[in-house]
Order: sequence, then C-alpha cells, then structure tokens
Amino acid sequence: MAAPGNEAPAIIKRKKVVGGGGHHGGAWKVAYADFVTAMMAFFLLMWLLNATTEKQRKGLADYFSPTVPISRVTGGGDGMFGGQSVFSQDSFLEMGTGAASVHPTESNKSRGESGLLQEGEEGAEEDQAFTDVEDSLMGRGGESMVTNEMLKHVVTRVTDEGLIIEIFATDDGPLFEGEGERPTALLRDIVRMVTRSITPVANTIAIEGHMRAQPVVLASNPSWDRSTQRAHRVRELFEFAGIPPKRLRRVTGHSDRELVAKDPMSVRNDRIEVILLRN
Repeated sequence: MAAPGNEAPAIIKRKKVVGGGGHHGGAWKVAYADFVTAMMAFFLLMWLLNATTEKQRKGLADYFSPTVPISRVTGGGDGMFGGQSVFSQDSFLEMGTGAASVHPTESNKSRGESGLLQEGEEGAEEDQAFTDVEDSLMGRGGESMVTNEMLKHVVTRVTDEGLIIEIFATDDGPLFEGEGERPTALLRDIVRMVTRSITPVANTIAIEGHMRAQPVVLASNPSWDRSTQRAHRVRELFEFAGIPPKRLRRVTGHSDRELVAKDPMSVRNDRIEVILLRN
C-alpha cells in the first residue's frame, strides 16, 4: 500500500468545441438555396416574357398597376383585360371606337389615348357589327323588319370567313320558279329585307349558289351552270336594291357539292348564301 502523499495527480483534459467555425458550418447552404431560388425565378420570368404577347403583357401590367384603376378605352371594368372578354361573341359598351354615324370612317372614329386601334379591337368591332346585322335581320332589335313567312327561309351564322346569311327554299316556298333561275316574289322580298340590314356596314359581299342533287345520273349535269346563274340573278337583285357593285367581291356556284341536309335531293339544299366578308 502506497504511503499517503505519494499518489500521482489526476489530469482532466477538456476539449473546447466551437460550432459553425470556418467552412464546416451550414450557413452557406441557406445562402446557396436562396441564390438557386432567385435564379429559377429569373429564368421563369424570362420564359414567360417570351411566351406571351404584347397585349397579354400589357393586360398583366395594368392588372398589377395601382395607378391606373380603369382604362379609358375599356368597357368600364378594372380587371385584367380592361373590361373586355376573351370570348369574341361578347361585346361591351364604350370601347373607344364610338362615332356618330352608323358605320364610321377611319377619320371620325374615337381612338382613345394612342390614336390607333389596339390589336384585337378591330376584330371585336367587326363581330359587334355582325351581331347588329343579325339582330336587325331577325327582328330582335326593336320593330321586326320581316314577316314570319320570311323568317322560315333565313338563318345566320358567324364563321372565320364572316357573317353568312343563308336563304333556303322549302317545300311550299321555292326561291326560283321551277328548275330555272328566275327568282320568285318571295326571294325578291327577302333580298330587299337583307339589303336594308347590311346597308349600314361596309364589308364586301360574296354570293354563293347551292343546289340539291339530281335524282338520276345525267351525262351533262346542269347543276353547275344553274347554281352559278342563280347566284348571278341574286347579285342583280342586290344591285337593283341599292348595293354598290364594288361591294360584291365574288359570285360562285357550288352545284350539289356542299349539301346541308342528309337527303341529297332534299329541297333544303336549294339555297343562296350571302356572306359579309371580314376585312
């Protein structure tokens, strides 16, 4: 047993640990993540700028701009599209294109701030003009201009080509006498009525003649010449009713190549299509 006082002293070594020192810390990871996020947002912004049109970017800028609550050339709304609609069949008032005349010229239209029509506004104005013609033609804009008998022979539709006014025959209401090209009194009345409806607009006009199929196969099919002759007779009726000849862009006959009824020989296929062409 060792004598007291001869024991070796105990030595305790304490190691000091400093957290986050030098390049072994984790703060750089947070900074790097922020940098990567910022770069991703930047490239996403560049892609969006390249994928959108000038009008879409202007709409987004107006939506987030608190200094312009309502655009002067709008329908009065403060939304992303300035009161306009993404649907071409919808229309709004006060689009900055008003004028006193029924069909204003380029010189007397109200253009808004820039003095020029914005992209897409001219197409919307034309669609509105087609809607006005349809309302006038079908008697929806006040006093009816047509009788019930005439309404049974007229349908309208808007296509990429323009406003199509289809005048078709029925079993008890033919448009031409017999199998010839002489127009009936009914067709003459319908042409006068259509003329009153399309006079306020200045779109050019195309006239197309269509016929039903023949019951037998003929060596010489007269439908081509007859449909063309009928279209020309309708052209003459429009000119006599007051339509300027310069507005007539084309007159064509389609024979029985564009049928609308399932039965090729149905009288419903005998028709004249008057098209207000888009500008």
